[in-house]
Amino acid sequence: MRRTILEPADVSGSALAELKSWLGISRSNEDELLVSLLQASLEMCDAFTGQAPLSQLVEERLPAHAGHHSLSSRPINSIVSAEVLAQDGTVTALDASDFDLEFRAVSNACFRLFNDVEGQAISLKVRVGIAPNWETVPAGIKQGLIRLAAFQYRDRDRTGTPSNKATVSPASVTALWRPWRTMRLR
Repeated sequence: MRRTILEPADVSGSALAELKSWLGISRSNEDELLVSLLQASLEMCDAFTGQAPLSQLVEERLPAHAGHHSLSSRPINSIVSAEVLAQDGTVTALDASDFDLEFRAVSNACFRLFNDVEGQAISLKVRVGIAPNWETVPAGIKQGLIRLAAFQYRDRDRTGTPSNKATVSPASVTALWRPWRTMRLR
C-alpha cells in the first residue's frame, strides 16, 4: 500500500497569520518559509497522533484482490473516487457496488473489495482530517502546530553541531498532541 498526499492542507491564510503573530513578524518576505514550516508541523502531528489534523486529499494504492484492506489515512471524511489502475496505465472507475468502506474504532477505516478486479491496483482518493479548516482545528492541536513551527523557525540559525533537540518535537508540543494520539494494534 502506498499513500500520497495529492492536495495538502491550506495553511497560507489564517494559520500563517497566527504563526506570524506568535513570532511577531509583520512583513511578508518570509511567508514561503513559514508556510513550509507549518506544512512540516502538520506532517509531524500526523505522524505523532496517527491522524491528519487539517483537511487534505490523499490517495491510497490498494491491492486489486478481494478482501479487507486497512487504510493508513485517518480520520476519513469522504471517498472522492475509487478507480482501478490497469497494467497499461489506463484508469477505470470502480463501481460503488464492488466495494464498501467500513468505519472502525478510533476513526479507522477499512476498504472492502467484494471481488478481484483485473488491474494493477486500486486508487482510492479520500478526504481526511480532524478539521475542515484552520479555524476549527482543536485548540491543543493548533497550539502545538504553531509552537512547533515557531520552534523550527527560531532554531534554523543554530550554530555548531546539530543535537538531538533539532530532530525532536519540544515536550510542550507532544503534551498538547498526546490526547489526540491513536495507537494501532497489529
